[in-house]
Amino acid sequence: MIKMMRVDHRLLHGQVAFSWTSALSADCILIADDETASNELKKSAMKLAKPNGVKLVIKNVDEAIKSLKKGVTDKYKLFIVVGSIESAKKIIDGYSEIKTLNLGGTLPGPNKSNISKTIAITSSERDMLRDLLNEGVDINIQMVPSDSKVNVKNII
Repeated sequence: MIKMMRVDHRLLHGQVAFSWTSALSADCILIADDETASNELKKSAMKLAKPNGVKLVIKNVDEAIKSLKKGVTDKYKLFIVVGSIESAKKIIDGYSEIKTLNLGGTLPGPNKSNISKTIAITSSERDMLRDLLNEGVDINIQMVPSDSKVNVKNII
């Protein structure tokens, strides 16, 4: 059962590893990120940040979609973390069971505008979010579980 999908450019760190995993009662974290899946150093860092008693799986985005479709993750209370809005859209487009998306953090950069303190998006990412909203996906910004949710529909 998918408990939540989150976009966070930092992927697995204290906030994600402990606050969200605990709040969701997740027993498995799926990091779906192409760069991390092919980088042994990044994988090692993710493994060090993993909470005790929680399974960690690191896959590229396409492998993550295949695993979700095959049902191999069904036995877990799954928390999916991706590094970008583009990866989130690709997974949701490939596996339509995901109906909620949490935005936790994206990197600022050129041609990006802030829609919150921690979320900066390009016009292309804005279009992706609108597409997901039009497909019925509930998208919110919430850094930690104790923060109030901000509905993205109201700010883009």
